[in-house]
Order: sequence, then structure tokens, then C-alpha cells
Amino acid sequence: MNDYRPVAADAATLLLDVLQAPQILAELPALAEHADADLMREVLEQAGKFVGEVVAPLNRAGDEIGARWANGNVTMPPGFRDAYQAFWQAGWPALSADPADGGQGLPAVLEMILYEWLSAANHGWTMAPGILHGAYECVKHHGSEELRAQYLPKLATGEWLSTMCLTEPHAGSDLGLARTKAVPQADGSYRISGTKIFISGGDHDLTDNIVHLVLARLPDSPPGPKGLSLFLVPKFYPDGSRSAAVCERIEEKMGLHGSPTCVMRFDEATGWIVGEPGKGLNAMFLMMNAARLHVALQGVGLLDAAWQKASAYAQDRRQMRAPGPRDASQPADPIIQHPAVQRLLDTQRAWIDAGRVLAYRTALELDVGRHHPDAARRERAQQWCALFTPVLKASWTDQAFHGASDCLQVFGGHGYVREWGIEQVVRDSRVAMIYEGTNEIQAQDLLFRKVLSDRGVGLLRLLDELQADLAPLSGDAAARALEGVARLRGLVQSLPEAQAPAAQALYPVAGDFLRATTIALMAWAWARLQASGGDARSATAFARWVWPELDWRCRMVEQALA
Repeated sequence: MNDYRPVAADAATLLLDVLQAPQILAELPALAEHADADLMREVLEQAGKFVGEVVAPLNRAGDEIGARWANGNVTMPPGFRDAYQAFWQAGWPALSADPADGGQGLPAVLEMILYEWLSAANHGWTMAPGILHGAYECVKHHGSEELRAQYLPKLATGEWLSTMCLTEPHAGSDLGLARTKAVPQADGSYRISGTKIFISGGDHDLTDNIVHLVLARLPDSPPGPKGLSLFLVPKFYPDGSRSAAVCERIEEKMGLHGSPTCVMRFDEATGWIVGEPGKGLNAMFLMMNAARLHVALQGVGLLDAAWQKASAYAQDRRQMRAPGPRDASQPADPIIQHPAVQRLLDTQRAWIDAGRVLAYRTALELDVGRHHPDAARRERAQQWCALFTPVLKASWTDQAFHGASDCLQVFGGHGYVREWGIEQVVRDSRVAMIYEGTNEIQAQDLLFRKVLSDRGVGLLRLLDELQADLAPLSGDAAARALEGVARLRGLVQSLPEAQAPAAQALYPVAGDFLRATTIALMAWAWARLQASGGDARSATAFARWVWPELDWRCRMVEQALA
């Protein structure tokens, strides 16, 4: 079994040549000093080295030994704590945090690429720091002065890790049903009581403290999501005493054995409010939106991990005779020469490369949305992120699982046993289609909340920008992308008003609308890739095996409206 190896040069090519990141970042006063191609290459090179040499070798043990629970405490797999201590002490969690809080102030896209590689190399280990930056942003923008002073430096550097405590046993994605209570105290604190489930990293021994961010209800709060407030409950208080935040057990899961998924019980645990009463979801969405883009890149990274394993195996494994010229000195040909295997592998590569272009562009838009001096440009960037984050999350986590299954197929029977490691990727990737909002929720969010809510005006504006971006390009890929933009534009223009009776018919095909959007965006990404010399075989695979999906997905939506 081969460990995952990031290819920093490939990421640098996408950032510098395809997306022209330095030019974009140079327009942002807060990041202009980091708009340096050599700096980006160096950060990526060192990040890839750390991931490949320190984190990736722990993946097998993390899966086979897993996290262990005893008497309310979780022990992580061998090597996990040492790797995490090296990780934060080297400054990796602090890449994009504010220098005033102990961060490095680098562009968000570099952090996103780092976590893509970490997920590909060791998904279980990466779950622990995966939401750290989101928690940092949440406390930074919504926490009181006292909370910021106490917790921001530790969160910014990663010395302490965090959790996001939303889900309850009776309420999965329907957060409005949450019943955890927060009772105010005379000293301004609150007593938090309730049970949360599916809490990644709810307890562990990677860091000396864990900062829990917990959704709960005040005694007089109204029912539903508007009655939720957000509270900070640490594992240990400043005086060293332990809070009444108890890990009751960890779940026995299909995959991600290296990540403890905890049932957390809060027994009148002392905590402090983050943000305003009744505005807990507003604060929490700072974490959730960042987390969804991270999850999209988990999908990209896990698909790349599966592709790396399958591609290496296909180069060496000899089975039967492939069509075309033969090596007469050998009794069989490498299976990479068989057209069916080529199709499987090249199709995954087409998804990986396009997914990276789109996700890295979205990460750049995050910084533009925060820092650009022009308000109109900030608004367009925020609209890009709002519309396309659910597309990326749903489609690339879906492809991670199904594409990893296709890569397992390359191994034949060897893929179904543990020796080669590909079955772990299939198991580990499946959960990404579920958490941070199931993919079905992402599709409904896109269609009903982001598109129908404004009659598609925002999406049509972005399609105009993509069309303008394609105008200078030539060739089959550019023509295909223009066709995709036009087809998606026509579909959007045919949609009814959100409150119209016809809109009800769209619920079953929300996923089809999201997939149509995905394929049109991939066509744009491949036009940009080919203009910069992208891989010809992967481009052909996109045109032959992925692109035709746009037509039938559009037909599914049109049929629902007929």
C-alpha cells in the first residue's frame, strides 16, 4: 500500500497559471504583500512535504487501531498526538489567521490546499483540526472581548482544538428541534445541559484543551431555529478545573476510525454566550460555510488518493492482452493499457483537476469577499461562494465515494481486501456525503434558497462573468463551456417563481439541477485548464464521459416543469 503524496507543482500550476492568483491577491490590500508566486510555491512545497512525511504514514494505523474510549476519555491512535503537536508548532493551523492573533495572514486558498492534502493523506487525523479555522473566525467575529482574549490566540495557532456541537439524538439536520438548555447565571455565565451526538473530536489527547461551541436554548427562547443561541464551553477552565462536558462514548463507524465521533453530555456545564441571544445560527454559519468548502476539498483529495493508488497499481499489474500493439516478451499487458481501465482512471482525473480549479477559485473568492476595496466586487465574490459552495460540497463528495469505488474496481479482487488500502478510501469517503448538510440538503439550498429566491438573478450574473471570461479562449473546450453556460442560463430562465405552485414540482429534481450546474462549471474549468496546457487525456475523458450528463440532467428538470 502506497502512502498519499501531494504534488505541490500541480497545485502551483493551477494557482499561478490557470487562476492567476497573484494578480487577484494583489488587488487586496490585506494580502497584497503575499501575492508572490515564489512564496506560494514555497508554502505548497513545505506543506506537501509535511503531509507526505509526517501525516500520511499514520493513516493505516489510524484505521486499524482507531481511537479508543475509556472512562470518559479518548486516546488517539499511535503517533497522532506527536504529529499534531508538530503540526501546530510548525505554524500550519495559523496559515490564514490574523497576525494580531498569532496567525500568518496568508491567503485562504493556501490553507484550503493544505487541508485537501491532509484529508487525502489521513482523513481520520485531519478531522480534528478540520473545523479549527471556522471556530477561530466564529469567536473572532462574535465573541466578547473577554472570550477573544482568552481563546483566540490558542485557536489561531492551533494549540487548542475545537468542536461544533449541533446535532442531537432526535434532531439530525433539523437544528430547530434542538433542546439543549442554557440557563443564565448571576455572573454572566450560563449553565449548559443536554446531549449532542456525532461530535467529531469531542474528546481526544491531541491538545491540552478543547473549545466546544454549543447550540442551546435560553429559557424564554421561541421554538425553532430562531430560538438558538451559541455558547463556548471549554474542556478545561483557566483555573485548570475540568468542565462538565462529558464524552459518553464514541461511535463505531463504517470508516474514519482514527477520528473519535463522540456523544457529548453537558451536565450544567459552565459556558459563555457567543454573539447575541437567538442569533446562534448566524454565528455558527461562519463555521459551517467554511467547513463546507473544506468538505468539498476533502472530496477532491480523497478522490485523488484513490486515483493515485489505482493508477500506480494499473501501471504494474499485468492481466490478459489489451487491444493494439503488444509486448511479445511478456505474457500479458499492464491493465493501464485496457480501455475500460483507462476510462475509469481518466474520468476520475477529469473530476479531480476540474474540482481543484473550481474549489481554489472559490477559496480565492473568499478572500476577495473579505478584503477587496470595491464593495461591488466583494458582493460578487460573496455571491460566487454562496452559490457554488453547495455545488462543490455535494458533487465532489459524491464523486469521491463513487469514483473511489471505480478505482477499487481497477484492483479487481485485490481491491476488496485491506492489503492495498483502497477499500479504506471508499469507507472513509462515504461520510462526506452526509455531514455539514447532506448532499440532498445542499441541492435544495442551491435551488430554493439561492436561485429561486431571486429568480436566478445572482446565478445569471455569474454566468455572464463566466461567458466573458471564456470570450478570449478558442478551441473545442471553450466552445463546449460556452454551450454549457447557455444551456444552464436557459434552464434558470425557465424556472418559476419560488412561491408558484410549479415550484413544488422541483423538489425531487433539485439534485439534477445541482448536477447540471456542476457539469457546466466543469466545462468552464476545463476550458481554462486547456488554455494553460492541461492534461489532454483527462480533457478527452471529460468531453466523452462526463459532459453528456449535462443534457439529461437538464431534461430531468425540464420534465418536472412540463
